[in-house]
Amino acid sequence: MDIITKAPRGTADKLPSEIYKWHTVQSAAASIAETYGCREIKTPTFEHTELFQRGVGDTTDVVQKEMYTFNDKKGRSITLRPEGTAGVVRAALENGLLNEALPLKLYYFTNCFRYEAPQSGRLREFNQFGVEVFGADSPIADAELICMVNDIFEFLQLKGIKLEINSIGCPKCRAKYYDALKEYYRQYEEQLCDTCKERLERNPMRLLDCKSEICSSFAKNAPSILDYLCEDCADHFATVKSTLDSMNISYTVNPRIVRGLDYYTNTVFEFVADNCGTQGTVCGGGRYNGLVEEIGGKSVSGLGFAMGIERLLMVMDAENCPYDPPKECDLYIAGTDPNSSAYAAGLVRQLRKFGFRAESDVVGRSLKAQMKYADKINARFSMVIGENEINSKTAQLKNMKTGEKLNVSIGDNFAEKINSILMDIE
Repeated sequence: MDIITKAPRGTADKLPSEIYKWHTVQSAAASIAETYGCREIKTPTFEHTELFQRGVGDTTDVVQKEMYTFNDKKGRSITLRPEGTAGVVRAALENGLLNEALPLKLYYFTNCFRYEAPQSGRLREFNQFGVEVFGADSPIADAELICMVNDIFEFLQLKGIKLEINSIGCPKCRAKYYDALKEYYRQYEEQLCDTCKERLERNPMRLLDCKSEICSSFAKNAPSILDYLCEDCADHFATVKSTLDSMNISYTVNPRIVRGLDYYTNTVFEFVADNCGTQGTVCGGGRYNGLVEEIGGKSVSGLGFAMGIERLLMVMDAENCPYDPPKECDLYIAGTDPNSSAYAAGLVRQLRKFGFRAESDVVGRSLKAQMKYADKINARFSMVIGENEINSKTAQLKNMKTGEKLNVSIGDNFAEKINSILMDIE
């Protein structure tokens, strides 16, 4: 196959035959986020590379190994966004959104890019639904954010997803934890992968997130951050848990969750699928109180999450979750000759202005071929227009499933009459 007719490795087309699944997820996520007071934001596909180096962290796998970075024609380093949070923080700062009433709650749908080995549910170009909240210091905000994700999954009727939570503390208590990690890992230093040998000094908590088999085995017995939380962080985490309890949201405390990005503080969480061979994190997030300041703004607390849509759809398919039905043709109007086809086009325009999905012939097919086409596109109803129908201002509306026919006036207020008839049928 010619390379120009094949999508690049790690990318995938979203075809008309399956796009209704995406619409189901996007509609549910946006609708529920808006009930929590979130507003939609869109940011550019690429940003200055320094934004991700500073915001995501230059010791993370994302920055060290996975970013799509290039120089533009003026030699500036540009990166396709590997995640959504840093760009939203930059947009909030540049456009003065943090000067508005707080908390500021934003949601987005975005495509992201990471150069890693493609696998089931993980592509080099992938799509996320995300939420970012700024100026909410209370641990109740952490629980509310988790509750939002839970509400989305409940609405989509997902059952095989479990919530895991952890606290990774603040810079103050994390310093003591870093010392404990360094002491623990010294005994394995020669066996660590080259990347982790470098991280041991600069950011030892990143060792817990390494994908290497040998490093992962060492991480199992590493010290737990929960044993090193300061009083404030311990109280914060205790309130998150008690609030989730009051919301009747089940969870498991997993002290190994650190997330793959450096900006997190305090609460981190993951919703993990464990059914039908689709293991993996479907949604992850947490609090990042120092990120706005790190990128150049004033000290404003932040928290958020990102949900991988491709992986979510895999889990929904595995569980046979229901989707909103595909939007199909309400009424196909066939013409018996060129003059009738032109008349049919006028009727179709009326229907479309009224909100119906309507079609007529634009190919020049015979009447028989038009009716076959109406069948193929799953038209709910059909109508044939010829000279007699035009003269009498009356035509037959046919139910394509039952075969039932009904005489309908095609004169004034045609669309209103069709609407009334279809409402009665439904």
